[in-house]
Amino acid sequence: MKTDLSQDQIESYRENGFLSYPGMLAPKEVAELKTAVLDAVTTLGDKKIVTEGTKLTSGDDYYDRVFIQRLNLWLISDVVKEYMLSADIGRMVCELAGVEGIRVWHDQTLIKEPFGNPTAWHLDNPYWSFTSCEAVSLWIALDDAALENGCMWFVPGSHRIADYRNVSIGFNMADLFKIYPEMADIDPVAVPMKAGDCSFHNGLVAHGAGANMTRTRRAAMTCAYMPDGSTFNGKKNILSDEMIASLKVGDVLNNDEQNPLIYHKMSSSV
Repeated sequence: MKTDLSQDQIESYRENGFLSYPGMLAPKEVAELKTAVLDAVTTLGDKKIVTEGTKLTSGDDYYDRVFIQRLNLWLISDVVKEYMLSADIGRMVCELAGVEGIRVWHDQTLIKEPFGNPTAWHLDNPYWSFTSCEAVSLWIALDDAALENGCMWFVPGSHRIADYRNVSIGFNMADLFKIYPEMADIDPVAVPMKAGDCSFHNGLVAHGAGANMTRTRRAAMTCAYMPDGSTFNGKKNILSDEMIASLKVGDVLNNDEQNPLIYHKMSSSV
């Protein structure tokens, strides 16, 4: 796994809110991770998340036809855990975000099936149970992601405009721009990827993906990372009923069983 970053890449990420990173995984690693992800998806069936007490299941509405979404696969797959909780990836995320330590918020596979619906423009962090302008999402292509099958698109610099207002991923691609009309004046950037390439993006950068117009699926594995020390903002998101009952707004989210610390600059043992 390639995990080196140049200063130019770090500066580009901070300026634009995203970074395209070719060749993170070698072909053998792509095959290993993809097999593990698909096995975990099969294990979960219609259940969207490993964690009990979340009541998330797939159906047949518009959102479920955007992608197959299964979360927290690291809890049931040692291979997924090895990659998504990699200390080297944690270091990269810390370097990009400029934070001391990083925890996993959740992983998720996003598999856009043949003729799958487009993914409307949205922000990530406003969905989550913590609020941070340094949250980072990693997106790894497990199949080639092209314009034809729904590669990622980003609005560069939009993380400096966003203020935590957000939209759901629904029928209308441009609903986010009704909230932030200034984003609609910025040319979006497409990021096609070969299998094994990845991107990093800030949790407040606007992003989306087109429809899959092909007869084959487009599989990706993603992970959301939370700066160490982040606190509960009152949103349930993927937290279990049991965890919600134990939390109050302002509590530090440092449960290592739910949100493991994968890297900290001050600790050589993590």
